[in-house]
This record gives sequence, C-alpha cells and structure tokens, in this order.
Amino acid sequence: MLLLEFMQGGHETGPWNMVVALGAVLLVLIVVGFFLLRKFFQDTKSAQGESFAGAPRTENASAFMTASMQAVIQKLREQEKELERLHQEERERAEQTERLSEEVTRNMPAGLLVVNTSGIISSANPASEQTLGVRGLAFRRYSEALGEKSDLTRLIAGCLATGQIYRREQVVYAGPDGEARQLGVTISPIRQADEQVTGAICLLSDLTELAALQQQVQLKENLAALGELSAGIAHEFKNALATISGYAQMIKAENATADASDNAARILEQTQNITRVVTEFLKYARPLEIPDETVALQAVVERVVSEIGEAMPQVRIRFEGAFHDVAGDESLLRQAFLNLARNAAEASEGAANGAKVLIRGEMGRAEGAGLQRITVFDNGPGITAAAAKKLFRPFFTTKSKGTGLGLAVVQKIIVQHGGQVEARNRPEGGAAFIVTLPVCQRTREAVESKQVAI
Repeated sequence: MLLLEFMQGGHETGPWNMVVALGAVLLVLIVVGFFLLRKFFQDTKSAQGESFAGAPRTENASAFMTASMQAVIQKLREQEKELERLHQEERERAEQTERLSEEVTRNMPAGLLVVNTSGIISSANPASEQTLGVRGLAFRRYSEALGEKSDLTRLIAGCLATGQIYRREQVVYAGPDGEARQLGVTISPIRQADEQVTGAICLLSDLTELAALQQQVQLKENLAALGELSAGIAHEFKNALATISGYAQMIKAENATADASDNAARILEQTQNITRVVTEFLKYARPLEIPDETVALQAVVERVVSEIGEAMPQVRIRFEGAFHDVAGDESLLRQAFLNLARNAAEASEGAANGAKVLIRGEMGRAEGAGLQRITVFDNGPGITAAAAKKLFRPFFTTKSKGTGLGLAVVQKIIVQHGGQVEARNRPEGGAAFIVTLPVCQRTREAVESKQVAI
C-alpha cells in the first residue's frame, strides 16, 4: 500500500518520483532472486554430498570440483574392472570352444581337409592322413600331396574355382604305397558374407572294405545264378558225351578199317577233353556246402608244396611264415591252394634264374577279427593289364591247353569260405596271389581260455 501510495503520489509530483519507485521495485526483485539462488545452490550442494561419499561439505568451489572428479574416476575404475572381468570370461569361453572344436576334429572318424584359396591345406585331422596314407598334410599344397592328376585333386579344384558342391562322390585314390583306395568324398565351399569363395572343406570316408564286401556279395549272387542255370546243362552234356564215347569205343573194338579205328580214337580223345571241361565246370557251378570244421593250414600248405615238388622237380618251391587254423573244408582249400601253386610254378618255368615259388603266411586284423593271409609269389613274367581284368572270369585262360576254370574255381572256394582272393604284380617282377581267410574263432577262444586258466 505504501508502495502504491508512493507511486500514486509520485505521479502527482512528477517524473522523478516515478524513477525512484521503479528503482525500489528492481531492488526488491534483486534481493528476492539472490535468496532464491542461494537456497538452490545449498540444495544442490547437499544432494551432491549425499551422492558422492566422502565429498567435503564446503563452500569452496575448487574442493567441490576435485571431490566430484575423484568420485567420477573411482566409478570409471570400477567399470573398467567389470569390463576386464567380462572380457576374461569371454576369452576363456572362446578358448574352451576352440579346444572343443579341436578335440571334435581330431577324434572324427571321417577325414577332414580344409583348403584355402591359395591351394594350401590349412587343416587336416588324423583320420584324413590315415585314409589317404599320407603323413603331414597340413600346410602343403593339396595338388602336391594328393597327386596332380588324381580325381580328388580335380574335385577340390572345381570347388575352389566355381564354388560347386560335391555330395557323396566316389573316387579311386592311389596312395603313396600304390594301393588303390575307394573313397567317399563330400566337398563344399567356404564363403564370405559377399558370397566369395575363400576355401573348401573336404570330408573323406574309406569305402574300400565296403566296396570289397559289396563285390563279394554280388559275386556270390552271380555264382548262385550261374550254378542254377548251368548245372542242368552240364549234366546233359556229360550224358551225351558218355553216349558218344561208348559208340566210339564199340567202333574201335570191332574189326574196322584203319581209318575208322583212327577216327574212333580221335572221337574218344575229344570226348575225354570235353568231359574234363564239363567236370571242371560242374565243380565251379555246383553249390558248395562248406562244413564248419577246423582246418590246419600248416598241414595243407605242406602237402601242396610236397605235391608240386614231386610233380615239377625243376621248380624250387618253399613256404614260410605263420599259418593258423581256419574253418571250412580241407579238401576244397587244398584244391584252391594247389591250383594257385601250380599256376605259379607253370608261370615261372621260363625264368632266367630258375623257377621259384614261395608261399608265405601272415596274420592280420580287420575290425577286431583275426585274418589269415596266404600269398603265393612267383618270378614269372607277371600279369598283363588286359589279363588282370578277366583273371577270375570263367573260361578265360592264357594257356594253350587250359580250361579257364582253375582261377574261377579258386575264387569260388575262397569266397564260400568267407574270404577273398586278389592278384597283383610284384615290383621286383613276377606275380602275387593273395588269399585272405578269417581265422577260426573257436581256436582263438580255446587259446584265450587256456591263457586265462594259467
């Protein structure tokens, strides 16, 4: 009211009173603003003192700023320690994942190759080295390690060049030892985010034993079908030949002319040759019944060597190694090994340093089972490439008087005993016929039982 009266009075007295009134109002506003600002700073300072422990309650601005900076630095240090702890956990987790990946790769049953765009094998697990028969694959050029012209090299090159995926391919791979392996291959490219090929992953599986088993099954089926078809025909041939031979003998016994007697003799000779072929074919075509008897291969091989030595004294034949018992028919196995030894002796008759035949026995293992390997070596001219493809085919022969059924019968006998037979040339000359038979399980169990009892 005083201020209003003063202002009103000033209006009456003149402009000077108006200036004084406005100055008074401004002074009042300044005082009120100062008190409000002071209270605001006091509240802010009190709040900061509660937030930052240990901050001095002082009106000094520099001390307040120092305490604030120390609190911020302490907070940053705590955050740094937390980040370091999290980084250490992530590093340990990454190392654990890397170790697990290495363990899985190292213990994979399938072979694994990783090839980069430079053609270098950056990673290879032990299974791949075992499958390929090559040691130290890592950090080698794949074309040099796998062979410049091999099918496996061709597939990897195609994947790296075009990014093509090869699934379940089957290739034949020849290792450094010269042994051919049947491989199952799956190759896929490694791509970046922009779909550019940066490498290739190759998975390998050794299908050699599986392919051999499939061939044996197919061979048994073919033998069974051929036996059913040809057994009846062979019997009819044999009966007809017996009749022809009988009439020829009657002609020869009568007082016939010299020409008729000579013709009858020729008929008898030819019928005997055909009868021998039919008899051999019947042995091949007739289904075999293999008894479950224990056969001592040592005695069988000794008898074969003795018979060949007596029949062909010009051939030096001997045997060496270990021969275990197998299950089967002794007479059939003796016939098979006798055929192989006779063929080897005949093939090496023309050798410059004399005919030599060696029968070697060795033990092997496959999937936990014992295997008996018998190899018949000779120092003959070896097997030609053309003959190797038809060697065990019925009626194929390279001998002038051969029937072509000897090796076919050998293969049938060995296959029926659960084994296999293969032929290959020796690096030093000559041929080698390799027979593999399963070892008699009953004999092994008896030996193990005796060892346990002792």
